[in-house]
Amino acid sequence: MVRRARVSGRAVIGAALLGLAVGTLAPASAVDARAAAATRLYVVTFDDAGTASDGGPADVARHRRALRREQDEALAGVGAGVPTYRWTTALSGVAVDLTASQAAELQARPEVTQVEANTVRPLAARPRATPGAVVPGGQGGRGVVVGVVDSGVWPESPLFAAAPGTGRRTGGFRAACVPGEGWDADTCNAKLVGARWFVEGFGRDRLSAAEALSARDVRGHGTQVASIAVGNAGVSTGVAGLPGRYAGAAPDARLAVYKACWTAPDPADDGCATADLVTAIDQAVGDGVDVLNLSVRGAPETGGVERALLGAAEAGVVVVAAAGNDASAYAAPSEPWVTTVGALAGTGGAGSVALPDGLRLRGAMTVRREVRGPVVLGADVPAPGWTEDQARACEPGSLDAARTADAIVLCERGDNGRLEKSAAVARADGVGMILVNVARGTVAHDLHAVPTVHLGREAGRTIARWAADHPDADVRLSPAASRLGPLRVPGWSAVGDPAGSFVKPDLVVPATGILAATPPRAVGGGRWSTLDGTSAAAARTAGDAAVLLARHDWPADAVRSVLATSAAPVRGGALRTGSGRSRVDEALRTRLALVTGPGDYRDWLQGDRSDLNTPSVLIRGERTSATRTVTNLGSRARYWSVRVSGFERHDVRVTPVALRLDPGETAELTVTVGRGPLAGGIDDGAVTWRSPAGVRTRIPVVIAR
Repeated sequence: MVRRARVSGRAVIGAALLGLAVGTLAPASAVDARAAAATRLYVVTFDDAGTASDGGPADVARHRRALRREQDEALAGVGAGVPTYRWTTALSGVAVDLTASQAAELQARPEVTQVEANTVRPLAARPRATPGAVVPGGQGGRGVVVGVVDSGVWPESPLFAAAPGTGRRTGGFRAACVPGEGWDADTCNAKLVGARWFVEGFGRDRLSAAEALSARDVRGHGTQVASIAVGNAGVSTGVAGLPGRYAGAAPDARLAVYKACWTAPDPADDGCATADLVTAIDQAVGDGVDVLNLSVRGAPETGGVERALLGAAEAGVVVVAAAGNDASAYAAPSEPWVTTVGALAGTGGAGSVALPDGLRLRGAMTVRREVRGPVVLGADVPAPGWTEDQARACEPGSLDAARTADAIVLCERGDNGRLEKSAAVARADGVGMILVNVARGTVAHDLHAVPTVHLGREAGRTIARWAADHPDADVRLSPAASRLGPLRVPGWSAVGDPAGSFVKPDLVVPATGILAATPPRAVGGGRWSTLDGTSAAAARTAGDAAVLLARHDWPADAVRSVLATSAAPVRGGALRTGSGRSRVDEALRTRLALVTGPGDYRDWLQGDRSDLNTPSVLIRGERTSATRTVTNLGSRARYWSVRVSGFERHDVRVTPVALRLDPGETAELTVTVGRGPLAGGIDDGAVTWRSPAGVRTRIPVVIAR
């Protein structure tokens, strides 16, 4: 595609200042005129919904023609050119180059909902996706297609090889395998059924030299997410000290990848342009995916990306997204049609440094293999030509192999990557590494080149003092039987907004030290890595959704409800934990759901703020009640009793207190909040329905006064 060059107003002003510096004075009026004529890419969303929820092909074709006609008339009315992208499936809209005045004119038109500048959103991974490891494990998902909008995939991984468990091709999915650099039209198979890529919003001229103009993943994040969600079962890890076999959450599901996230020369500029994201979502809905995973930073307000996700939900797609890893921002997407997933920490493996006197220093350890040897301080063994500070940080090549061979090297955190440190130890013939924090901070579950225990600051100081006093004594690095610490929501996982409309995140999922596949050149040259962050949590949830869809013929909003209401409570408050920790086994047994009606999400978006039938309740201000409707999804009549728990500041009641529902029957419940002895502030608890079989359906309730 031939693109017009875009010149930003900032670039024009910069050129004018440069001209002034060399003695060429540009009149202010000329600068203003050029700035006014400068264009940039905008995402334009129209009021009309897309064709995703239309009837037969004739209805879709007629509706699509009408949408294109409306788009063309609006663009012609402001003198805009040919769109870069055009959307008619998940939503009606375009990505188009506009001047600021054209954008303002379009926004003023009655048929236009929103005009927003194309921006780049970062992926929802922790600052570094690192190779360690909780194996997701699982089975199921047969006949379901999971779409992953991310940085692509490494198709050579055995986790994405054709496997018999996927069964027959899904009739409702329109497969396409778009060729590109390092990717042929026949790269796809019975497991990896679709691959597309979208780059015009990010810009081809902004790509790193290592990037591939295809669905091939060079960063690793998309491969990690896809493997956690749907990686094949029974794949050997081939790494000593790791679990021998791997399986994604839904290993029998099929995978369709939509590459909309790219690498730039400066990693700080990596990310996913909103125009590319909307295009990927629109295409995935048109292709017919059953589940859609999006692991990028959300926005505080509903924009084109979120409206495209609405179209996906209306088309019957289960939409799953990462809540974000920035504690200073609220969990997003905050919209009710998205299952927004937060993180749980404390899931990685533990290990210890055992001293001869019986003292054990406990930390994080991924490779479950014991090693023994003397401890050598990296700062004491710099290689010729290297400084003590470089050796202290175990920079590549900084260690003297003559003094580190068969030893356990103590390396301090900082200055270079954690994986580079263990690689330096391995290169210097060390048998293990003790990685120590020099400041307060967390310990990480990495897949290191040698067995490693990562210690906190105080434990690090202890072992450093001991090693200095005992240069010839051996220590032992060994895995512990239990995990490192209790399950908890880490401080970096985004929390819900008490002034919002719904409880977010919807649920929380283990998100530290999650073993995943990676392109060999992405992280340390290996085939395995770990992923930390809410992107790992969302990936697991997308796989769980596929398992549910494969087992039950439920609508998307019922799956969304059951995923949340079957979760187990976690300490920390509903605005941090949502419904709690996801439990797909319990979700498979659940038969009570909160289902939305046709058009309910769109009515809410357009200003109808009455009770929306979501699997959570948030009551603010002077409001004193909320209603929810539950439906029996089972094939026989069932009975449930109701219980209210957890509230400390308010008297909360639910009516009725018991239900008996025939198959498909619904009942309305009312949650009423009275003034308690400590009214005010944030108060939360839960309403739980329990069946005679012991299956609990639980929704969180937050009261914000």
